Amino acid sequence: MGKPTGFMEIERKERHYLPAKQRIKNYQEFVINLGDQELKDQGARCMDCGIPYCHSGCPVNNLIPDWNDLVYNDEWELASERLHATNNFPEFTGRICPAPCEASCTLNIDDNPVTIKTIEYSIVERAWREGWIQPHIPRHRSGKRVAVVGSGPAGLASSQQLARAGHSVSLYEKEDRSGGLLRYGIPDFKLEKKVIDRRMAQMKAEGVRFHSNTHIGIDLPVNYLVQNFDAVVLAGGCEVPRDLSVPGRQLDGVHFAMDFLRTNSKRVQGGVVSDSEFISAQGKHVVVIGGGDTGSDCIGTSNRHGAASITQIEILSQPPEKEEKALTWPNWPHKLRTSSSHEEGCSRLWDVVTKEFIGDENGNVKAVKCKKVAWKSIDGSWKMEEIPDSDFELKAELVTLAMGFIHPVFQGMLEDFDISLDASGNVDASIEGEKAYHTNIDGVFSAGDMRRGQSLVVWAIREGRKCAEAVDKYLREDNSLSE
Repeated sequence: MGKPTGFMEIERKERHYLPAKQRIKNYQEFVINLGDQELKDQGARCMDCGIPYCHSGCPVNNLIPDWNDLVYNDEWELASERLHATNNFPEFTGRICPAPCEASCTLNIDDNPVTIKTIEYSIVERAWREGWIQPHIPRHRSGKRVAVVGSGPAGLASSQQLARAGHSVSLYEKEDRSGGLLRYGIPDFKLEKKVIDRRMAQMKAEGVRFHSNTHIGIDLPVNYLVQNFDAVVLAGGCEVPRDLSVPGRQLDGVHFAMDFLRTNSKRVQGGVVSDSEFISAQGKHVVVIGGGDTGSDCIGTSNRHGAASITQIEILSQPPEKEEKALTWPNWPHKLRTSSSHEEGCSRLWDVVTKEFIGDENGNVKAVKCKKVAWKSIDGSWKMEEIPDSDFELKAELVTLAMGFIHPVFQGMLEDFDISLDASGNVDASIEGEKAYHTNIDGVFSAGDMRRGQSLVVWAIREGRKCAEAVDKYLREDNSLSE
């Protein structure tokens, strides 16, 4: 693919960022992209590897070598067509996906994978600029009505696919604006919301009806969906956060990470957020508990608030700087990852367990009591042991709990539907066989984090597409979405 000897002649080159001191002054995206010739050169590095492991590394099975070759040959519009053949929203994944495709790239064996994510981002952004992305209006309408609940990436992907198949789609969102966690959970400096809005405009032209401020099970009973639609897709996400039951949890200043991020994003986007509701890190010593992407987002947001200090603690051990390729490739490796938010300023501590939140005389958190731990392999499983006399305290006037999400909210919609759950508390729906994505209720389907648990945006897009295919098959025999 590309230039046969390109991977030997051309070095990997990646996008870069505005300086940290400059970018933390606002909530705008700060990625500086490569030029067209540089992108062609990077596309030329895609080698004819025989088995493109990037296909299976990518959850939506992007046709990566195809559009790398097309970029190298300056066939950008065709590259956009190939990119959109498997991914409804490459502008989302080109910004916030961790790029498991690059980990699977054959050139990653020596740590020089093709810059797949950068090329993906560049293709879709050029396609928008050139006007190549237009509504796909179906020639025929099926007469069937589908309700999709939840407007995150799974709900958006499912809605767009079903509308293009000719079905009448109504997409319901409990928040005041559609987009799910893309809208209010992911900070604007990683994903500006005009990116969502322009795709929604395309979907509206394709026939999708957006209904915000509509909480199914509260504002609208589930019976309405059952009585007025031929099929229902539940794509409401995995929203119950993991809590931390230690003394002092009730203190003011200890918040779930998503509450901190959501109120900030609403204010950044011009929403009305009262001072009592808004959570500010300005001038405060911040402790972020949890080492994943949500914790990273809390760090980036706190830096933009002007926090006095930021410390991120993680109960697990520090990952290795570099993975052992012989053991991991082409799978996603466990290794140390440093985000752009980390680079903006924070301290990171590993092997730390939180023992207590300490408050002042007014009920506000003032410190976090911690203890060092050690992990040992016992009978094939890892066990945590606290290290004696390793107690220490971190000054903290704001604590965000960013320890992940455990399952969807059952009370309300799922309870009213009487939906069966699996052992983890997620919606029980297989992804295989004749009943793929079907719940235990006839005509009711589920996809995305609500079904699979907390995961990546790219997995949500895949499930939304596959669920739409299952719904289309359910509604008519001539399944137009079958891939």
